Amino acid sequence: MTKNQHLPLQRLALVAALLTGLASAGCASHPTNAQIGTGVGAVAGGAVGHVLFGGPVGTIGGAAAGALIGNEVGKNQRRR
Repeated sequence: MTKNQHLPLQRLALVAALLTGLASAGCASHPTNAQIGTGVGAVAGGAVGHVLFGGPVGTIGGAAAGALIGNEVGKNQRRR
């Protein structure tokens, strides 16, 4: 197999690992608004970073920035 043929397998493994982590974290307790904001911000920021800058650096940078912003927004939300 060439290097490019391994790429879909690597992505599949990464997605499976992320889903497993999210599923196991969901069993712990009710998340706070800050935790929810961090998760949502990281996902949204990673997607925006990937679209704007491309590559892993843009994705990771966007996810980090989104997590920070989401955490702050979540802290300021009232629990319903």
